[in-house]
Amino acid sequence: MIVGVVVGEAVNMALILLGPHVVPPPPGVDMTTAEGLRASIHLLEPRHFIFPFLAHALGTCVGATAAFLIAASHRSIYAYAVGVISLAGGVAATFMFPAPTWFVMLDLVAAYIPMAWIGTRVGRRMI
Repeated sequence: MIVGVVVGEAVNMALILLGPHVVPPPPGVDMTTAEGLRASIHLLEPRHFIFPFLAHALGTCVGATAAFLIAASHRSIYAYAVGVISLAGGVAATFMFPAPTWFVMLDLVAAYIPMAWIGTRVGRRMI
């Protein structure tokens, strides 16, 4: 499970770092700090939330798949544990970083537990 969380967070961070290069923020927007994000959240468009969502969803899915594949027994439990830990991080992030309500709801509902489920499905096909 620990390896699954670490792998998932590595994927998450890679996508978060890649995002601004693919979908650049509006001019003058500092997305590297919570304060900069708070000051300019009103300037962001839905396209600016694609990579954060992908980071959360794919990070969880890859982490859950890794946990599923590494576990010797109770594979699904470990995969879902990665999903629950990721969800807890997502809930914490909603208090630390500003985001539109639509994004918070989409993220919390679709990016964690459903992706852990998909991770178990992918893992089953790989073994």
